[in-house]
Amino acid sequence: MAWFLRTKDNITEKTQREMPDGLWTKCPTCSDIIYKRQLEENLFSCPKCNFHFRIGSEEFIDIIFDQGTFTETNNNLISSDTLNFVDTKPYKDRIIDAHKKTNLGDAITTGHGLVEGHKLSFGCMNFNFIGGSMGSVVGEKIFRAAKYSLEHKAPLLIITTSGGARMQEAALSLMQMAKTSAILGELAEASIAYITLLTDPTTGGVTASYGMLGDVILAEPGALIGFAGPRVIEQTIRRKLPAGFQRSEFLLEKGFVDTIVPRKDLKKTLVQMINWFGK
Repeated sequence: MAWFLRTKDNITEKTQREMPDGLWTKCPTCSDIIYKRQLEENLFSCPKCNFHFRIGSEEFIDIIFDQGTFTETNNNLISSDTLNFVDTKPYKDRIIDAHKKTNLGDAITTGHGLVEGHKLSFGCMNFNFIGGSMGSVVGEKIFRAAKYSLEHKAPLLIITTSGGARMQEAALSLMQMAKTSAILGELAEASIAYITLLTDPTTGGVTASYGMLGDVILAEPGALIGFAGPRVIEQTIRRKLPAGFQRSEFLLEKGFVDTIVPRKDLKKTLVQMINWFGK
């Protein structure tokens, strides 16, 4: 009878060990369960299928720059509500909420540092700040990062992730497309390299301006890159889009990006390109 009788108590809520929040995460592509430390060590990409999780400027800075060499610039620039815009909430309140949520000044972080001893001017967009939307501060910070490149003869890297222009700033946001394109034209005239890395997602006015103006256009695996979203395009042309449309692999095939770079190869690739342009 002992075979059919428990000799120990059942596991109860009191005896269960608590699992800390965020210790494990599930890959949205292959459904593999990944230990958080393992994910970080693999630069926030799935060890099984290479799905690249979205990351922000802080993580990219750690990946790219030599330790202790990065200096953030213009972090005192903050968006203002010039138009007194109100949608579901006042734009002024939306900015305050984004600051509290992210501890960021705006949707882009800029600065400069060393990559294997090479000078690099840098900008990285933050999708968690109002969808990485491009407003006046984003345009101004890119302008100043490009000016630093001109003054110090340093290549410029911009990492994009954005839902497009910030509607709360209306025409002021759209003006940033021309503003950033103009300063990047000055970089080209000075023969200073401009490199873009397109990450998931890069859409709207960012794609239509500085996102696609790089001397070399890199992309992360599986990134959504385009102007309008796939659903809008399908409704407009009344046709079903091909599989993988607007993903980085599709754009590489069509010649819109130069190469796809996994995060583990990013720093090595950047050093190689800086050396190419420096010759």
